[in-house]
Amino acid sequence: MDDFHLIEQSISHYFPIIGFSDGDGGKEGSYFLVGDYNPHSFQELVKELDELGFVPFISPEGTYYKINLAKKQEKGKSKIHINVILLLATIGTTLFAGYYLGEGDMWQAVAFAVALLGIIGAHELAHFFAARKHGVDATLPYFIPAPTIIGTFGALINIKSPIPNRRALFDLGYSGPLAGFIVAIPVLLIGLKLSTVATNPEVSMVFVPPLIMQLFTFLVAPAANEGQVLLLHPVAFAGWVGILVTMLNLMPVAFLDGGHISRSFFSQKIHSFVSIVGIMITVVLGWYLMAALMVVIYFMNKGHPGALDNVAPMDRNRKIIAVVIVAVFILCLSPYPFTQ
Repeated sequence: MDDFHLIEQSISHYFPIIGFSDGDGGKEGSYFLVGDYNPHSFQELVKELDELGFVPFISPEGTYYKINLAKKQEKGKSKIHINVILLLATIGTTLFAGYYLGEGDMWQAVAFAVALLGIIGAHELAHFFAARKHGVDATLPYFIPAPTIIGTFGALINIKSPIPNRRALFDLGYSGPLAGFIVAIPVLLIGLKLSTVATNPEVSMVFVPPLIMQLFTFLVAPAANEGQVLLLHPVAFAGWVGILVTMLNLMPVAFLDGGHISRSFFSQKIHSFVSIVGIMITVVLGWYLMAALMVVIYFMNKGHPGALDNVAPMDRNRKIIAVVIVAVFILCLSPYPFTQ
């Protein structure tokens, strides 16, 4: 390890060093074993090693604690004009998609674009503000235009600095899906209210609605008699896409939002197992392309390192929020639509 003695000296300032392991070629690499844990001492260690160009991660290891190290990554400057250009392009592509879904009705096109971008924007901005809250450097959302039926591949933010502790990792994970879900609720209600019923229509895609959509359909959608089909208004379709985005992001896989949530509660080994379960659920629901992408993400990375501090306990309020997030995930479970 480069600068081994300087690193060892820095760690010994704050923690009693029990030993050092070179990792024996394992996935977790080399680490120092230390005898106790103090959150304030670890924060000081983070600052000191930052000057040396290293980032420490501390995790429980039996009755002791292990400190892994990673090279500090250089941060490039954010270019806001790229965010603006991509947003404008995505507005254009979602308007075009809405125009197609609304069969040439420009007002339906606008309604679709506003609804969809509102859900996606709320999701990513919630991540951004959660990052700001915990002092994590993050970019504004990058919207991704695409020639698809919805006109976009979604959006993302770029996290440019380490996540300090488990609470911050949890907040970054749950904030986006919960915000997107909250915005998707009125979108779904309005869209279903605007939907119509038809007898023996020519439809190429049939939905098996998630639980939340079944409930809202019962509450506000026009009643469909035997032989009739509910034709979704483009706004309702945008709401369903928002529910789908929430579900897929909450899959507890690798570096997805659900993966962050899972890693904030579990060790790296348990998180890896939970990731496999998440991929299997995605396959069972029929989202094969997304499952394939999850597999690629899972195997391309050496594992989720978690936050810098993986020892500090999770508070009661976040545990309650975690239960709420699980309920949201169940409400959003959505099988792949089938064609007929």
